[in-house]
Amino acid sequence: MDLRQMEVVVAVAEEGGFTAAAQRLHVVQSAVSSTVRALERELGTPLFDRTTHRVSLTPAGEAFVPAARATLRAAEQARSAVDAARGQLRGRVTVGTMQGVWADLHRPLAALRAEHPGVVVRLRQGAVTDIRQALREGTVDLAVVALDRQQQRGLVTRLLAREEMVLVSAPGRVLGGAGASGRVTLAEAARLPLVDFTPGWAIRLAVDRAFRAAAAERESTFEVNDIVAASELVRADLGVCVMPISIADRFPDLDKHRFDRHAPSWKVMVVQPRGEAPPAVAALLRHMA
Repeated sequence: MDLRQMEVVVAVAEEGGFTAAAQRLHVVQSAVSSTVRALERELGTPLFDRTTHRVSLTPAGEAFVPAARATLRAAEQARSAVDAARGQLRGRVTVGTMQGVWADLHRPLAALRAEHPGVVVRLRQGAVTDIRQALREGTVDLAVVALDRQQQRGLVTRLLAREEMVLVSAPGRVLGGAGASGRVTLAEAARLPLVDFTPGWAIRLAVDRAFRAAAAERESTFEVNDIVAASELVRADLGVCVMPISIADRFPDLDKHRFDRHAPSWKVMVVQPRGEAPPAVAALLRHMA
């Protein structure tokens, strides 16, 4: 058994198929298939159930993949340690993030690139629940996300920003008794057609929590998983949307209404698993103020 075999198996598991894994690894599919078969023969058990439509892990595969990931991470850390000792930091850093979180992420990435051009950064965007799971599984090295207190358990966090949310509407739309720039209540917002983000998004979690705290029942008119799509629905006056101020500011043609009280908010933080960070990860963390 060698590291390349482990890398191939992990790629098939993460990509959900042999063709996608081959594309990720820049090899032909037959090479992926033969590598997996050779390892399965060596282990004496199949790692994948193969059907016409999908590939899934067997119980043995479920046990193998986390151990393989840990071994690959250890090998990468060993290489990085030697490179660091030679003054040549290399390696890969996988950063998880959510749509709309911390628009200034390009600044620490640029600083890392200037300091250590040999480090490759991979950005993985997803829902907060998926990113949290990826941190625990080791497929993401660190993340810039908004987590509530319960979601932070078992992880190391550092606060980057705390941000209030606003209600965004089409230009000139009058909400309740307020003008286009007036404040609104959550109860007034609940009576309007709402553009919500899908469950699992940090914005949605914060908005749900705020409406519950204000005892204001609401129903979603639209559910989207894309910030631009939400803005287009609002621009067409099909609904209003609650979003962080920094995101709302990206759409200057839309009206923004602050809440008079109980405004939804989120805390954006950098998150990593417990334990010593690999050198490349530590280098990026130093640039995150």
